[in-house]
Amino acid sequence: MADKTVFLSEEDALTMSRNILLKKGFSKDVSRGLSETVVAGQKDGCGSHGLYRILGCIKTLEAGGVVPDAEPHVEDASGSIVRINANGGFSQLSFSLGLPLLIEKAKENGIALLAINHCVHFSALWIEVEQITRQGLVAIACNPTQAYVAPHGGSAPLLGTNPFAFGWPRPGKPPFVFDFATSTVARGDVELYEREGKPIPDGWGVDSKGQGCNDPRTVLEKGALLTFGEHKGAALSMMIELIAGPLIGDLMSYESSQHDKSKGALPYHGEVIIAMDPAMTAGRNFEEHLARAETLFDSVESQGARLPSGRRYKNREKSEKDGIEISEKLYLELRSLLDE
Repeated sequence: MADKTVFLSEEDALTMSRNILLKKGFSKDVSRGLSETVVAGQKDGCGSHGLYRILGCIKTLEAGGVVPDAEPHVEDASGSIVRINANGGFSQLSFSLGLPLLIEKAKENGIALLAINHCVHFSALWIEVEQITRQGLVAIACNPTQAYVAPHGGSAPLLGTNPFAFGWPRPGKPPFVFDFATSTVARGDVELYEREGKPIPDGWGVDSKGQGCNDPRTVLEKGALLTFGEHKGAALSMMIELIAGPLIGDLMSYESSQHDKSKGALPYHGEVIIAMDPAMTAGRNFEEHLARAETLFDSVESQGARLPSGRRYKNREKSEKDGIEISEKLYLELRSLLDE
């Protein structure tokens, strides 16, 4: 029997989210940023990074894992670097404050890097990457998480799910964007399987002895997720640990877990966002080079293959037409937070 669903307008979803977060004690600016992020995820059909995440934000606040009214400090560092101290708050407000300076520096120097430190992070990176591609810039973003993932050949959690996102602007078309965890699947997807009482597929995780496991609770609480592509995914995950950890003076995933002290809060760490301006890097004829990229994209689709994010864009169009779909169970859970 299919789960019942509810359809919400984007404005209703935003209003509900903001009101819940405000009622729980988050500041107006933080509530707005969090709401826009989770609604964007739900709108694109990504339940693991959608309205469900409001529950994690509240749990993190109740566990003392985030500052609900944190005011980020923006530092205009030398050269192409922008640094922001999130001061223990969620990353959204820091990103929105640092984005204008990141874009300015990228267009001035050809490349710029935004380092967000001391932030709590849970969101999909495509939401940030698309804001950069709208300015005609190429974007890369990544961050560690907590120690949820075993290195290839290991059995104990050490690495994070460590997402990596890339965005390429396309004139007159949605950008070419991919955003994926370096684990086989995002931790949020395993959490959704647990909520629904369903076993996870083979190859997603292991138990405490390193044996394949289909029970989501065992994987989440006693075992570990696995990297995609075996040693290749593990190497990419370690790269992200380094460039979004020590390179910017912030925590790696296992250090974030130590910082959490078993509170069960969302991960506390840093994030790196890089913006590049093809008008600077490709020279005077950069439009011609961008056109060559379109030939590549067209060739992919002419074979019947799908470009990354194609499914998300279709879900976005459907949501704009029919409303944002959410499970009735989650909707009632969220509504109950307003009625407490």
